[in-house]
Amino acid sequence: MLGIQNIISGRVEKEIATEIFDLEGARSWMESICGPHNLRVKNPRSVHFRHTGNVLSSTTTTIGNIEYNTDVSVEIDDLQNSYSISLPLSGFQELEAAGRPVQSDAASGIIISPSHPCTLHISGNCRKTLVRISRQAMESGLEELIHRPLSEPLIFDPFMDAAVGPGSAWWRTVRYIESELNNPNTLFLNSYFIREMEQALIKGILLSQPSNYSSIIGSSVEKTLPGYLNRTVEFIRQNAQENISIEDIESTAGVTRNKLYNDFKKYFGEPPTAYLKRVRLEGVRQDILIDRGYENISGIAMKWGFNHLGRFSADYKKQFNESPSDTLQRIRAKV
Repeated sequence: MLGIQNIISGRVEKEIATEIFDLEGARSWMESICGPHNLRVKNPRSVHFRHTGNVLSSTTTTIGNIEYNTDVSVEIDDLQNSYSISLPLSGFQELEAAGRPVQSDAASGIIISPSHPCTLHISGNCRKTLVRISRQAMESGLEELIHRPLSEPLIFDPFMDAAVGPGSAWWRTVRYIESELNNPNTLFLNSYFIREMEQALIKGILLSQPSNYSSIIGSSVEKTLPGYLNRTVEFIRQNAQENISIEDIESTAGVTRNKLYNDFKKYFGEPPTAYLKRVRLEGVRQDILIDRGYENISGIAMKWGFNHLGRFSADYKKQFNESPSDTLQRIRAKV
C-alpha cells in the first residue's frame, strides 16, 4: 500500500497506488475515498484490489482506476460526503437504485449521490475510472450556479451517457486531466491551476447531467445578474479576508441598502452579510483542505475574519455538516 505526497513551494502532488488482497482491506480503503458501504463477494480469497490515481492538488477530488478482479457487490445506504462517478474501461457494472437497474459499460457511466441508497454490482473483469468529488465542493458549485443556498440534497440521475453528447465531453476532460497529471512539466501540479480544473469538472457535470436541480440551474443560467451585483460579488470574494463592512459593500454596489438587500435576496436567497459569511466559511474550509493542519485552525479562522471561535465552529458545522476538526481529521486520514 503506497501513498505519495510532495509539498514544494505551495505545490501539492498526491499520487495514489495500492494493491490489497483481502475483502476488509479493500472495503476500508474505498470507504476512506468515497464513503461508508458494505462489500460482498462469494469468495473473499479471490479479492485482488488495485487503485491507482491522484488526488487533485488543493482539493479532495480523486481521479483514478480501480479493479477488484472478482465479482463484488457494493451496498450503500449513504455515501454522506461524496459523489462517486465511474465509467468501466473493461467489463461492466450494474446499479440498483429505487427499483431501477442501470447498466454501465464503456459507453455509459454511473453516478452515486449522497443520500441515495443503492447496490452496485461489479463484474470480476471490470476495470473502471472512478472520479470522487466531495459533497461540499459539488454543493458549493451548485450554489454558485443558482445564486442561493440549497433547499434539499443534490441527487443526480444515476445513468450518464459517455458515448455521445455532454457526458462524453465530460469524460474526455477527465482523460485529459489524467494525461496531464502524468506529465512532470504540467501546470496541473500547481494548486491554484488545478482548483480551476476541478471547478470545470463540477460545473460541467452540473450543467450537463440531469438532477433534481436541473430546472433551477437552467433558469438561473438564463437569468443574468445586474452589473452592479456582479461588481459587488467580485468585491466580496476578493476582499473576504479583509475587515469589510456592510457600508463598504454598499459603497461598491452604488445603490441603496434596501435595493442591495432586496436584490441579494432575489438572486442569492440571502442578504449580502450572509453571503460574505458563506464565502469566508468556504475560504476556511479550502485552506484546511490545502494546508492539512500545518496551520492552526483557529489561525485560519481568524485570517478569514472569524474572531469569535465558538460562533465560528457552530456556523461551520451548520454550513458543512461537520466541525472544522472533523474536516481536518478526514483529510489527514487520506494522506
